[in-house]
Amino acid sequence: TAGGRPVLALVPRTREGVTLADQVSTSGERLAEVRLDGVRVAARELIDAPGCWEWLRSLLTTGTCALALGLGERVLAMTAEYTGRREQFGFPVATFQAVAVQAADRYIDLRAMEATLWQAAWRISTDAGGPLPAAGDVAVAKIWASDGVRRVVQTAQHLHGGFGADTDYPLHRFHAWAKQIELSLGPAAAHEEALGDLLAAHPLG
Repeated sequence: TAGGRPVLALVPRTREGVTLADQVSTSGERLAEVRLDGVRVAARELIDAPGCWEWLRSLLTTGTCALALGLGERVLAMTAEYTGRREQFGFPVATFQAVAVQAADRYIDLRAMEATLWQAAWRISTDAGGPLPAAGDVAVAKIWASDGVRRVVQTAQHLHGGFGADTDYPLHRFHAWAKQIELSLGPAAAHEEALGDLLAAHPLG
C-alpha cells in the first residue's frame, strides 16, 4: 500500500503481464521465478487485511517445520534400519556405543522439533496468548527445524558411510531436500535475529 503495508494478491499465471522463469531447486523440484509487468488485479483478488502477510508467512514457516520433522523421522528410520543390519567385527554397527549415542542425539533433535512445531501450530491456529507474540513460537520452531534437520541428515550420511553417498540409494535425495527446507523462509540465523528482536520488544521481566 501507499503506507508501506504489504498486501496479498491471487494472480492467475495466465494473466497478461505474468511470466514464469524456470528454476530448479536443490532437491530437483521444479520451481519458477514469477515476474510481473504491469499486471492488473481485481479488488476481489486482493487481501489487504492488517497482518495478512505476517499470518501467511507464519503458516508457511510452520508447515515447513512439519516437512522438516517428517523428513527427519524418515531419515532416522532409514539409518536405524541400515545400522541394524550392517555388521563390523561380527556385530551390527548399531550396537556400538559411538553409533548409538549419535542416533540418540538425533532422536532428541526430532523430539525438540516436534514439540516446538506443535507449540507454533497451536499458537497461530488458536490466537492463544503468551509472553511473546505467536511469531516467537514460530521462530523457535524454525530454528529447531533448520538446525535439527541438518544435523539429522549429516549424522545419517556419516553413519551410512560411503553407502550414503551412492546415488542409487535415496539418502542423497533426502539430504538435498533437507538443505532446501533448512533455508526456506529463512535459515536458523534469520529466525534467531527475529526472536531477539521480539525479546527486546517484549521483556519477559
